[in-house]
Amino acid sequence: MTGFIIYLLDAPICWRSKGQISVALSSTEAEYIAISEAVKEVKFIYYLLTDIHVKVKLPIVVKTDNVGAIFMSENASTGVRTRHVDTRYHFVREFIEDGFIKIEFVRSIENNSDMFTKNVSQENYQKHMKYFLTNSENENSGENEDSG
Repeated sequence: MTGFIIYLLDAPICWRSKGQISVALSSTEAEYIAISEAVKEVKFIYYLLTDIHVKVKLPIVVKTDNVGAIFMSENASTGVRTRHVDTRYHFVREFIEDGFIKIEFVRSIENNSDMFTKNVSQENYQKHMKYFLTNSENENSGENEDSG
């Protein structure tokens, strides 16, 4: 499953949960695919905002709870375990090199998009939903996104 939430000024403006188009052989690969899907949506929103003359601070922060996916997105080298990953997902590296996005680690317990991709406890679900629904009243400077 791929799931993500995109926030603008700390308000959720886009979210998605869907099955991945290919079978991932590891959680790292699945998270890397999720990052690439989220970044495509971020790029669209970026162009939409700039077309209406809204200035977007770069790099846009993309958060994930998988250290391996962060490593894959920041390093061009492939190993035995990652050489099979479809090249269509590697555009994320180019966006990082260009300074368009920055990948950051977020603990799973704080990853709001987890409620879209896996079974979470009722307590965790309510915590994420509370943030998702009520935090939009708080203002923040910038756009960020959690993927999982």
